[in-house]
Amino acid sequence: MSFLSSMNIVGSGLTAQQLRLDVIAENVTNANTTRTENGEGPYRRKVVVFQAETGRDSFRAAMARAAQGLAPNTGYATAGGVRVVNIAEDPEELKLLYDPTHPDANEDGYVEMPNVDMVKEITDAMAATQAYSANVTMMNTLKAVVSKGMEIGR
Repeated sequence: MSFLSSMNIVGSGLTAQQLRLDVIAENVTNANTTRTENGEGPYRRKVVVFQAETGRDSFRAAMARAAQGLAPNTGYATAGGVRVVNIAEDPEELKLLYDPTHPDANEDGYVEMPNVDMVKEITDAMAATQAYSANVTMMNTLKAVVSKGMEIGR
């Protein structure tokens, strides 16, 4: 694995965790939004769905490359890492709040509130921050390795 591939992997992690933090911020911001932009009821909590990118050829592709006299697992399209495949809505039920004076209250006086739980959001934000921090640490380690490698040539 080359140095640039490692940087691409770490960069994909940084980008994915930043998007995760952005979605968490959107959830917190809309924790009391009872009417969405298109008027279809209250805001629904969003979650980010990640998918691992191995960056390696499948066994079949590696064998085909070897049969052609080429080295397996070289020249693959992605370096690996992670990518965001979806930002999905949380299917958890909406909360009901009794407030007959609210403009979005139903005939019984209940208002459907977003399914945003602040404890979940804070926990998710802490986990995303830790993952982001781990990626930053990896980037710094990579820089140190490259720096040491450059010293060998002196």
